[in-house]
Amino acid sequence: MIRALRRARAADSGAELIEFAIAFPILLLVITGIVDFAIMFQRYEVVSNAAREGARVAILPDFTEDQVKARVNSYLSASGLTAKAPDPKVTYGTTVLGAGGPTVNIVTVVVKYPHSFVFIGPAAALVGAGSMADITLGASATMRTEAAAAP
Repeated sequence: MIRALRRARAADSGAELIEFAIAFPILLLVITGIVDFAIMFQRYEVVSNAAREGARVAILPDFTEDQVKARVNSYLSASGLTAKAPDPKVTYGTTVLGAGGPTVNIVTVVVKYPHSFVFIGPAAALVGAGSMADITLGASATMRTEAAAAP
């Protein structure tokens, strides 16, 4: 009886190793996914702040569109985003404050930045899901200019 118990106990000695071999790749995929999405979210916040910074400069009276683009690009590069991004789009316009109210001059700055997933992109490409490799992060900021409102 004791021998049978010892044999039964010895028969499942490698079960933990097999369970670990099954669970470890899944755990590793989840951890790398969290890291990849954290990097993406940090870059999105930088792009969003760059759009805000560009709009903040664009509302001032003596700044040109080229200076706004230079400010956005310097913000991106100072934050470590050095990949070639398309030029920010700066548009000037007007909007109405309420029904029948006065109009105000506004400026909108749109910033886009290409992002490649570091870990998940290559892993997704191995299984045929190439759409996870690259995405474009975009943000826009609209602010009222310092000019006087029209009647």
